[in-house]
Amino acid sequence: MAYIDYYKILGVDKNATQDDVKKAYRKQARKLHPDLNPDDKEAERQFKELNEANEVLSNPENRAKYDKYGEHWKHGEEYEKAQQQQRQRSYQDDGGNFGGGFSGTDFGEGEDFSDFFQSMFGGSGRSARGSASGKFKGQDVQAELTLDLRDAAVTHPQTFEINGKKVRITIPAGIHDGQQIRLKGHGGPGHNGGPAGDLYITFNIPADPDFERSGDDLKTKVTIDLYTAVLGGDVTVNTLSGNVNLKVKPGTQNGTTVRLKGKGFPVYKKDGQHGDLFVTYEVKLPANLTQKQKELFEQLKNS
Repeated sequence: MAYIDYYKILGVDKNATQDDVKKAYRKQARKLHPDLNPDDKEAERQFKELNEANEVLSNPENRAKYDKYGEHWKHGEEYEKAQQQQRQRSYQDDGGNFGGGFSGTDFGEGEDFSDFFQSMFGGSGRSARGSASGKFKGQDVQAELTLDLRDAAVTHPQTFEINGKKVRITIPAGIHDGQQIRLKGHGGPGHNGGPAGDLYITFNIPADPDFERSGDDLKTKVTIDLYTAVLGGDVTVNTLSGNVNLKVKPGTQNGTTVRLKGKGFPVYKKDGQHGDLFVTYEVKLPANLTQKQKELFEQLKNS
């Protein structure tokens, strides 16, 4: 079995930080995602490889195993146990003399690590001494799903395709950017009759042009004219649940922030609970004043 270089697939070196791995995955996933490359088999293949690479390198424990065992990282511990048992049997068969067995990585001529590992855990269904191989869970799969802020604010069904299979899930309102959920049994197929792996979906919620999210709270800005700021008045504010009218107090200063309780983002898996919406007023100064208006401002200045 050919060695798969997950570092090369992600475009990072072996000294890359976990943050470097995450950024590299997101950058390439956006380019190779099936939604952006319909009917492109090569992009689909690369996207699958990218998910496999991210599954391993984004998890420190899996990454350490991969650095030690290569693409057979999932079964590395079983390999070591089997190797230890083989050495013990060889020791017993030889009356306590290790000379007739194998040790360390000393395999027969023409047999490398992957070949030996394949015979022990792969498709042949037997170990190096002919015993039945074990059942192993399939590889977990990583995927990224992009939602805009308004979609993330409502519970809704979503259907997408992964590894040629359609998966339908219900996304709860209040999902966070970077949040990950697991779908059991939707990953790679098991080995030798073992269970399928799991599918891990990471949600990507890009910045919204109208609202800035902070936890379950939202922030927005509303422009008011100078006359409303000075004299008071009404202003219309956009919220996730529709427009509302606000009363602007006379003498409102530029940068003043008011809170609309319960008009923020839904709280994840807590029906009926919402954060707050913070509205900041930006006072727009009048331009192209007439001579009369300038005179009035002079009078106010000198009064």
